[in-house]
Amino acid sequence: MKKTLLASAAIAGIVFASAPAQAQMELTIGGHSKNYIGYLDQDDRAGVETRNFDMQRETELHFNGEATLDSGLTFGFQVETEVDGGDDENTIEESYVYMSGTWGRVNLGSEDGAAYLLQVAAPSADSNIDGIRQYIQPVNYANLNAAFAGPDAIASAPFGTRGQVEGFDYDQDVTGSAEKITYLSPNFNGFQAGVSYTPDVNDADQAALGNGNPVSNGFNSDDVAGSLGAAMEAAVRYEGVFNNVGFATGAGYTNIDREAGNLDDYDEWNVGLDLDVGAFGIGAVYKDTDTGAAANSDIDTYVVGADYTTGPFKFGASYFDQDDQTVGAAELETQRYTGGVIYTAGPGLTFRGSLSHIEHERGAVDADATSLMGGVQINF
Repeated sequence: MKKTLLASAAIAGIVFASAPAQAQMELTIGGHSKNYIGYLDQDDRAGVETRNFDMQRETELHFNGEATLDSGLTFGFQVETEVDGGDDENTIEESYVYMSGTWGRVNLGSEDGAAYLLQVAAPSADSNIDGIRQYIQPVNYANLNAAFAGPDAIASAPFGTRGQVEGFDYDQDVTGSAEKITYLSPNFNGFQAGVSYTPDVNDADQAALGNGNPVSNGFNSDDVAGSLGAAMEAAVRYEGVFNNVGFATGAGYTNIDREAGNLDDYDEWNVGLDLDVGAFGIGAVYKDTDTGAAANSDIDTYVVGADYTTGPFKFGASYFDQDDQTVGAAELETQRYTGGVIYTAGPGLTFRGSLSHIEHERGAVDADATSLMGGVQINF
């Protein structure tokens, strides 16, 4: 018996001695809180009235765990959750794992695709309001002039998903948080490329759970008439300095297969350029969307922005223009003009103020809205 125990101890010692050392995973918590208060004046439809003075908030918590092996392989996970109730259909907004090294990086799970991750943004007055992705949206589109009602209207919402859910911005993220795999190349002297594959754009469940039954959902249905299926994304970005002028330029393309029916594929692409000359910045972005509908399927979006930084202050202005043929027989034309200032009080703390005017025109009818917003953002 004693010999057996000694032999077992010797074998265990050899196994543990030969096993690779476990990497120490570092866990961190971060996120942001964007809190605004402001004044709004808009053209309401008959029978309703929108409050002139109100508050808005958008808060997220980010949980990250990361470790690096002796081989140099870095691996980890990222979870992003919406704190404010009703902000998102799912409380968990993103959840994915990743691995990276000298060969690049791979993301696997619920995360934005390459077309968005490498997209170039134009300067803005306040990126929360007029940036590449709109977080604060003061206009009440459920109350705006009903003459804009289209075939995709939800309840009494004249703009359907365009104004209420998607906002008026220019991020190329049609695949959203659907489960996907993304590869991002290393940064070669300022150049970077990336590709993404999404098996099913409608698969944003982050798990195979449903109705309390852990196996009720499984893999998603295929060949569902009219729905968006598999998606491919590709993007490139190049940053550098030429004759003391900093620049960032890039382009992205997304193709999504339409499942069954007579609709064409969903295609979207963008190009962007941002220049920095001393304290001044100027940039422009163009995005073209073809939703694949049998008719009225194009959305053209143009954005121009500029800013000036002096000390802790950044002054900015932007112009947003969108021609949307997807909301019905008459094209929806949108122009937005925004100006503002951001004051950086210290690391993680900014105070923001902006004045924005947006104009919508559809056929012979128009509806406008003007908002004055002040906010404080805390990043942690």
